[in-house]
Amino acid sequence: MARVIFVNKLDRMGADFLRVVNQVEKVLGANPLVMTLPIGREENFVGVVDLLTQQAFVWDDTGLPENFKVVDIPEDMVDQVAEYREMLIEKAVEQDDDLMMAYMDGEEPSIDDLKRCIRKGTIALDFFPTYCGSAFKNKGIQLILDAVVDYLPNPTEAKQQPLTDEEGNETGELALVTNDATLKALAFKIMDDRFGALTFIRIYSGVLEKGMTILNSFTGKTERIGRMVEMHADDRNEISRAQAGDILAIVGMKNVQTGHTLCDPKDPVTLEAMVFPEPVISIAVAPKDKGGSEKMGVAIGKMVAEDPTFRVETDIDSGETILRGMGELHLDIKVDILKRTYGVELTVGQPQVAYRETITTPIEDSYTHKKQSGGSGQFGKIDYRIKPGEPGSGFAFTSSVVGGNVPKEFFPAIEKGFKGMMDEGPLAGFPVLDVEIELYDGGFHAVDSSAVAFEIAAKGAFRQSMPKAGPQLIEPIMNVDVFTPDDHVGDVIGDLNRRRGMIKDQEKGVTGVRIKADVPLSEMFGYIGTLRTMTSGRGQFSMEFAHYLPCPNNVAEKVIAEEKERKENKSK
Repeated sequence: MARVIFVNKLDRMGADFLRVVNQVEKVLGANPLVMTLPIGREENFVGVVDLLTQQAFVWDDTGLPENFKVVDIPEDMVDQVAEYREMLIEKAVEQDDDLMMAYMDGEEPSIDDLKRCIRKGTIALDFFPTYCGSAFKNKGIQLILDAVVDYLPNPTEAKQQPLTDEEGNETGELALVTNDATLKALAFKIMDDRFGALTFIRIYSGVLEKGMTILNSFTGKTERIGRMVEMHADDRNEISRAQAGDILAIVGMKNVQTGHTLCDPKDPVTLEAMVFPEPVISIAVAPKDKGGSEKMGVAIGKMVAEDPTFRVETDIDSGETILRGMGELHLDIKVDILKRTYGVELTVGQPQVAYRETITTPIEDSYTHKKQSGGSGQFGKIDYRIKPGEPGSGFAFTSSVVGGNVPKEFFPAIEKGFKGMMDEGPLAGFPVLDVEIELYDGGFHAVDSSAVAFEIAAKGAFRQSMPKAGPQLIEPIMNVDVFTPDDHVGDVIGDLNRRRGMIKDQEKGVTGVRIKADVPLSEMFGYIGTLRTMTSGRGQFSMEFAHYLPCPNNVAEKVIAEEKERKENKSK
């Protein structure tokens, strides 16, 4: 993806633009193309020099973006500006052979030619235009906004979104960026502020006007558009009309979540769905006083609406509130928001890994549910096959019943029964993943068979067959990316190996080594502290969920025993 770089907070103590540029090149392995240079340092930072136009922009201290003036380049910067402008031109003309030959012959390219070359190189990822400034004080941001327009692909150049109908089938049409088509917009962010809920949307096609009625194709409900605003940090600009390509926020929408499609009620379509990973870690939280319960509930509700990867549930046995997220840091931030933003004092439990269960052995089985207690009874017989599914496939149900041994109207009830049991596996009660179930035969009674009877039969079949299908505990594996100085590589790799990590790659850089590994999440708690100790504070790491893998037997036995003990203690 094409991108530009903005080095922010140059008015802060210790800020050094060129040092950051060097780090981008040496540590990240990127190719920054310096487009501006700062005027002044730290608290004396007042503006920037645009290397392309050789203009100096200086702002006053009001913080207003329009309060600037164009001045001559400071005398003490003339040589530096000339040096970096020459480097800029040399990198840019590499995108055009004719322009490069003309430049080598002493002909300086025009501004338009340079912009064309910079745009070409940016889209090709040959370099990244790099700017500097202070976003908080509105210094330098104007140039980077211009860069977004000048150098990044516009919406018509991006891959167009495929459209699907209400059943999720692709229509063969694309969401073309045009005002002449019916409305198609995507809600990509929900935010709650002091004025109420804001739904941020991008309009892919059509026009949106205040007072229009739109359809949420995900929920099937319509809503009337009230206030529409363009956002600039905390400032809002009220608008009454928006068109294809615009990004805006709508105030006070109900029943809209991140990823929902908003469209014309007369032309219901769905844009390509946003996929969010399942949480892999959880913690139990409780307010320290009774008065905090309601406040916590309201706050968590807002946070869940804003972040699709953050989930909350209530433990049925203990009544505890369980927060689920994508990692230890993710949940730490959520707890901090509850405490600082919403003023909820909390008691926080230890993080719990989201273990799952699956099966390893295909089996064929049969189950009959029969109940007779006077009057009409219950009867449902199902013959079925259970087998392991593809990793990440979740749950799949199919039917190959021939004839009328099990009427088709009972298939949804059977599927519902099996699917409802996936929440609790046979080993330790963890949710079950990656199971395929095929219904191939069965039997029914003309009077006693019902949807309820077949749903109960499916639940009984699940309990009967899962222990026979080689149940196995699986654990979340994380993609871990560690950067360490050269002299600590051995220590870092040894520590990752002790954490049951599998080293996938090592990339040598100028100032250190980037190590990529797959590591079980359960082994990564507190890793940042260990890494900083090993590397004298110079190591960095990031991680994201990769997939689930089977637990080693010794780990599985320990986890299962601990989970059973935990549940027994709760029930006492």
